Amino acid sequence: MSRTVSSWLLSSARNSIVLQGKGRLYSIYIPNRNKIKWKLVFSKTRLYPAGSCSLDNTFSLKKAFRHTSTEEEHFTFQLSPSQINDILRAGELSHKILDLNGKNANSVLRFESNQLASNTPIEDRRSAATCLQTRGMMFGVFDGHAGSACAQAVSERLLHYIAVSLMSRQTLEEIELAVERMKPVLPILQWHKHPNDVEYREITSQYFENLRVYWQHLLDLDTEPGFSLEEAMICAFKRLDSDISLEVQAPQENELMRNIALQVAFSGATACVAHIDGIHLHVANTGDCRAILGVQEEDGTWSTLPLTRDHNAFDEFEIGRLKREHPRSEEKTLFVNDRLLGILMPSRAFGDVQLKWSKELQHSVLENSCDVEALNIYQYVPPNYHTPPYLTAEPEVTYHKLRSKDKFLIIASDGLWEMLSNEKVVKLVAGHLTELNVQKPQVAFEKPVNLGYMHSLLLQRKNRGFASLDQNIATHLIRHAIGSNEYGEVDQEKLAAMLTLPEDLARMYRDDITVTVVYFNSETIENYYRNN
Repeated sequence: MSRTVSSWLLSSARNSIVLQGKGRLYSIYIPNRNKIKWKLVFSKTRLYPAGSCSLDNTFSLKKAFRHTSTEEEHFTFQLSPSQINDILRAGELSHKILDLNGKNANSVLRFESNQLASNTPIEDRRSAATCLQTRGMMFGVFDGHAGSACAQAVSERLLHYIAVSLMSRQTLEEIELAVERMKPVLPILQWHKHPNDVEYREITSQYFENLRVYWQHLLDLDTEPGFSLEEAMICAFKRLDSDISLEVQAPQENELMRNIALQVAFSGATACVAHIDGIHLHVANTGDCRAILGVQEEDGTWSTLPLTRDHNAFDEFEIGRLKREHPRSEEKTLFVNDRLLGILMPSRAFGDVQLKWSKELQHSVLENSCDVEALNIYQYVPPNYHTPPYLTAEPEVTYHKLRSKDKFLIIASDGLWEMLSNEKVVKLVAGHLTELNVQKPQVAFEKPVNLGYMHSLLLQRKNRGFASLDQNIATHLIRHAIGSNEYGEVDQEKLAAMLTLPEDLARMYRDDITVTVVYFNSETIENYYRNN
């Protein structure tokens, strides 16, 4: 990015028109096949009352680096390489699966994840966990809108609902008996979290009670629950969304819990969750997060295997589904300006009760709330709102049997896919893998190691033209997503400019980005087929 372009960014921001009201209006562009689309959307800033939990400190950029307003007098896009790295790497998370004496039977080798905020605070969330009472691991990416509250709640709760759906009757009975006798409950998940990941600690007990009501419902069934994995994921998604809707309608113990329930229900979140058990991979998707596989063919070339569809106005299946669910008289008003009822880009999401409840129920709940204005809840009934619900959290589940040539899984929020194509992302991950392998010493060091030998290794590295690599692949993808020029190379000046964009401008040029990359253990997968 040249200084001319940097100056244009600042000038355009200072000359933009901001309409004041209950929601701030602004334009964003979404790069799509080298074309720019400008959209007018609502931006909401969540306000938390005194004493409540705030999510503002989650992965926020250091204020020393990021400007708060385009009106600052001494505005600069300059960042040193180390400052750029500090910002990009702040949300890094990685976890390697333990190999116990070479007997690691897990098809997951390791995973790496990262986030970069555009909104303040970031509205994306992520989850990763190992199932303790059933088999497998789960990974989730959650893209919030109209605030972070719904994405936060779903990221904390959804994996538990899936795990409970998969448990045997005997395990559920043991857990219920422990709760009744006030004894320690068997742990359901082992979480893999970043130190800065936040939780709604004030409402954890209510979340647990509602999860308990769910497993009691499963125990009330006449037969063994026995869900297939696909059925379990669908049931868990739908049940959690139902609980989110019911919690805000029920009386709460205190004002804080009431406010959190309101914010969760009246904001929204899309979700993409992968469950991996041996060679069995299931991906449940609601909305426009995306999951793809990186596949290495026998000749060494790489290909991409999409595992999800974006649920939005550009998907013919979604358009057809909504037309079937609503009267023919509404066909022309279901999608307006490529948005559901002219408001929401994804056509499936958690929360967003404004597009699920009747007008009467919305009015009743908000009328009895303490201070909706202070919570900045968006009160708006769209035109042509006749036959709700228009929105569902029911996921589309894809099953894939892993092969030894399936090398990695990428799950990311739409902030990544707006910037990079599926093919480009797989190419970047594959290239990163290759370069990391080249960097590893191919032979053992000579003993003793002498200066001449070390000098020779350094010359070899220099001759290969090594750049300083991000060890975390998610960081590598984010760096390319926001810093690549028209030639696909990272432009340091553009990268610095995109990272220092002030809070009132950043969302015009990039969305929150969350990426999780899961690497598979090809040897374990090969052994499965060899033994079966």
